Parts: sequence; C-alpha cells; structure tokens
Amino acid sequence: MALILNIETATRNCSVAVARDGQVLACREIAEQGYTHAEKLHVFIEEVMQEAGVALTELEAIAVSKGPGSYTGLRIGVSAAKGLCYALQKPMLAVDTLAVLAHAVSVESGLIIPMIDARRMEVYAAVFNAAHEEVRGVEAEILTDESFGDFEGPIYFVGDSAEKAKTVLTDARFQFLETVQFPSAKVMAKLAEMHFNSDQFVDVAYFEPFYLKDFMITK
Repeated sequence: MALILNIETATRNCSVAVARDGQVLACREIAEQGYTHAEKLHVFIEEVMQEAGVALTELEAIAVSKGPGSYTGLRIGVSAAKGLCYALQKPMLAVDTLAVLAHAVSVESGLIIPMIDARRMEVYAAVFNAAHEEVRGVEAEILTDESFGDFEGPIYFVGDSAEKAKTVLTDARFQFLETVQFPSAKVMAKLAEMHFNSDQFVDVAYFEPFYLKDFMITK
C-alpha cells in the first residue's frame, strides 16, 4: 500500500491530500477568486501530514496534477512537488487534470466531458465514457452551438465552464453537473495510486506541466 502526497493546483482550487492505498487520510483545499496557491500550498501540505499522523519521510511518492490548466497554478504545484521529490529522494507521479475532473462523477451511460475555463469562450476539454476511459484526448477549443455535436448522448459536462457553456450548448442531450467545478486532490488520490502500481513515474528533472497553449503576457 503506497503512501502518496497529492497536489492539485491546475485551477483556482488549491488542493492537497495524503492518501494510503488510494484512500484519503487528510485533505485541505480552497477555491478562491484570486489565486492564493503560493501562500496556501505549503501550509496545506504541513497540515495534511500532521492530521494524517505521518512524516514526509514516510511518503513513497509525490503526485502532482500535470494540466492542462492555469500556467501559474501548474508552475507552483510542479515546483513544490519537484522540491519535495529532490529533498526526500522520492519518485514523482503526474496525473491528467481533466481525468481527475471526469473521475469526480459517476454515470450509468453516455459521456463525461470535463472542461476547464480558458477565458472568453475557450475551454480545455476531453471526452470520457461512463467507465472513465478516454474517448477523445485533450483539446483547446472555442465553444459554439456545434461543439460536441458529433458525440451521441447523454453527455454530462463538469468543470468551471458551465455558466458560459450553457449559453451555446443547448442540445437536449447536454446536462451540466455544476456541483463539480474543480479538480480535487481527493479524487486524484485513486488515479495516483493506479499510476504508482503500474510504475508510471516521470523524470523529476525534466518533467514539465502540460500547458496545452503557450503562456502569453498581456497588458
């Protein structure tokens, strides 16, 4: 049974959980309008370790959300994970952010489409079936009334883009599960455990988050 620290900072939700064998022992998370990951992340790490009653040296791996998502959020999470891996000499796992969102819900049939807001009418999205198997990979796309029209329903949307998506995605097949807005380290824990058991580790030195789009600075 692996003891893994999970770090999810790809969106406004700064989320940390420590889990054993995929079962969460402690979790801290907060989704604020202003990104406070730099202030909150290391505090949350310390708090979950204390609550779980385990030391950092007992960890067997560090898991981090690899994106897509916020450039700044991903950089903060990955930098923290790398620092811990180097200091503790532990391996690192990288978990797909949209897969974490998709696994937050269960449906009997149809498709799950997790979406992360990319400003204006653009989103980062992927498509999963009811068994949480990827049907279509991650894409950055502009939402229109024709988006996802080629997929057969029912189709369930999760993520933080529901408000703007509902203005154009009006097909009767589309359902918005608005209770799930952000990826969480609590959900990430099971995926990280699966990665650990199948030796899906990443190179700590050379790993880079999956930004999907180049970082741009605007006035």
